[in-house]
Amino acid sequence: MMSKFVLACAVACAFAAPAGAQTAPAAAMPALQPASTDMLRAGTPVALTMREELTTKGKKLTVGQRFQMAVAQPVMVGTTTIIPAGTPAVGEVTAIRNKGMWGKSGRINARVLYLTVNGRQVRMSGQIDDKGTTGTAGVVAAIAVLPVAGFFTTGTSATVPLGAAVNGFIDEDVPVASAATPVAPLAVEALAGSQ
Repeated sequence: MMSKFVLACAVACAFAAPAGAQTAPAAAMPALQPASTDMLRAGTPVALTMREELTTKGKKLTVGQRFQMAVAQPVMVGTTTIIPAGTPAVGEVTAIRNKGMWGKSGRINARVLYLTVNGRQVRMSGQIDDKGTTGTAGVVAAIAVLPVAGFFTTGTSATVPLGAAVNGFIDEDVPVASAATPVAPLAVEALAGSQ
């Protein structure tokens, strides 16, 4: 009697599936190779280009103002493009000096903040610095002729033109999972006469 009970339990356990487990035909689920993880290292250079002009002309530029750039050349890890050309990037104006009297030229300082790729912001670093031409020679010449005239001589405005090249750098290590190539399931032909 006890041996029949043990035998019945053994048979029931052999055919029972674990709770919540689902089974599917092997051919319906293609096997994937494990994804390999590479790293985009901090300090990796990224060539950027300005998508808008920055200028002190008109005195409208403000400290803290954000501006748009784009990646000029794709960034690769091995043979895989990680950051394609055209990827948007953002910078911020950090200091401004407008042109002024006595030959003072305009100046713009800015920094690269981040780029956005596949919905993820990647921190970046990099500096933009443009200084207009000083009017020092004009001031000296004006003072020699008429001392008060030097006061009215100004330098030029600073301008970072549309399309200007900017050097940026990745500012953090970014793990990059390359897509795994799916392995096609084996095709098994039915043997003749086994229907």
